[in-house]
Amino acid sequence: MISSLLGELQHKEDNSLVVVVGGVGLRVSVPKGLAERLNIGDKLFLHTHLIVRENELSLYGFESAEDRKLFATLLGVDGVGPKVALSVLSTLTLDAIQRAIFSDEPDLLSRVPGVGKKTAQKMALYLKDRLKPADALARVAAMSDTDAEVLAALTSLGYSVIEAQSAIQSIPKDAPQDVEERLRIALQYFG
Repeated sequence: MISSLLGELQHKEDNSLVVVVGGVGLRVSVPKGLAERLNIGDKLFLHTHLIVRENELSLYGFESAEDRKLFATLLGVDGVGPKVALSVLSTLTLDAIQRAIFSDEPDLLSRVPGVGKKTAQKMALYLKDRLKPADALARVAAMSDTDAEVLAALTSLGYSVIEAQSAIQSIPKDAPQDVEERLRIALQYFG
């Protein structure tokens, strides 16, 4: 099994990279955010997961071992293949996934392209036993009910969960706890 790669980025597409390792170009599917941050010629190290099928070898790469582990865990969910698992990691952070699972909000998972309501519920049920609740519950507690409402409002306006979380994190600590005011401040993040 190919566990990691160290090489130079030769070519990139939306969700895949061609990494030259020892003179051989390997196509690696990666989460969208990772592909966007890299430039041609960059040296990079990726934790990888190889999927072997009858007519295809597919390599998936991640910045951290935790992301690779989450990807492999997602593959254990009935109805979730590599494309959907990669879509989850492209759309949501580990914190957002944990928050959705441990605060019983599987609807956050259903906002991922390719994940319907039933699949989101299956994912939440499957991952609840496999992710560390202590870390997740601390993060859930850190987000107030007000910020959870702001997050829901931003995602209903079409922003991704990651974008909404970034906007909420940009709200000053001394800002009022009023939902409408916090939403107004969060929307300024995008302006």
